[in-house]
Amino acid sequence: MAGQEQNKNMDFILKSLLAGGVAGMCSKTAVAPLDRIKILLQAHNNHYKHLGLVRIYSAVVPINKSHSKKRQSINSSKWNSLGSQSHIGKLLSGACAGGTAVALTYPLDTIRARLAFQVTETYTGIVHTAEGGLRGLYRGFVPTLCGMIPYAGFSFYCFEMLKLLSMKYIPQFTCTPSSRNTGGLALTIPSKLLCGGFAGAIAQSIAYPMDVTRRRMQLAMMMPETHKFGFGMIQTLVTIYKENGIFHGLYRGMSINYLRAMPMVAVSFSVYELMKQTLDLDTGLKL
Repeated sequence: MAGQEQNKNMDFILKSLLAGGVAGMCSKTAVAPLDRIKILLQAHNNHYKHLGLVRIYSAVVPINKSHSKKRQSINSSKWNSLGSQSHIGKLLSGACAGGTAVALTYPLDTIRARLAFQVTETYTGIVHTAEGGLRGLYRGFVPTLCGMIPYAGFSFYCFEMLKLLSMKYIPQFTCTPSSRNTGGLALTIPSKLLCGGFAGAIAQSIAYPMDVTRRRMQLAMMMPETHKFGFGMIQTLVTIYKENGIFHGLYRGMSINYLRAMPMVAVSFSVYELMKQTLDLDTGLKL
């Protein structure tokens, strides 16, 4: 019995990793052009630092050659099981997941940012971009972690709460019957996209200054005039604030970030929910 339980748990973990990986891949692919524009704005690339969103987009792009109407009633005990995880638990679940993910993938994020930031060919490939060793690749990791914990926590929490409220109060507009999903209902794809989009916007508003700090530190060594951003999180935050203030410094690029974050989180959570349903992950992990 113990062996069977362990096999079930391992199967659940592997399926969860697959679901999350596919969701992340789809969401990042969907917003890749917007992501590059955000990096150029955040790091004040000399070619684009005086341009707005529309002009940057026009400049960057050429460089980069029917559901059933039947609804099932849901009793209070089912909703109690759906909402049984505490608010703190939801926040911590998202924060732990986000922190773990960023720790494992941060060097690749640094490489991606360096490649996206360059306009002329500074780096010729992934290996060349990885100069500076682990210390260079993990530059900006502390502000990333400080930003990722509230971002991942609040995005997960907001999505789960919006999903719960939609399924509980307006299922006739947001849900479709499901024999496999907890409570007998599953959100429609448009509803998943809306819940994920709003969750992403809320979370990004809270964590954005740390994202700007991370980008400045990641790209500090690419130009002589940006070396001053490579000496620690607090110093980088203070320098950004003194030179550019809040809206043009710590929140620079927020407009494009909303355009990017809402579809990215919407696609991520929507694909993840679809993968969960496909892989029968709604039963949960038994310990």
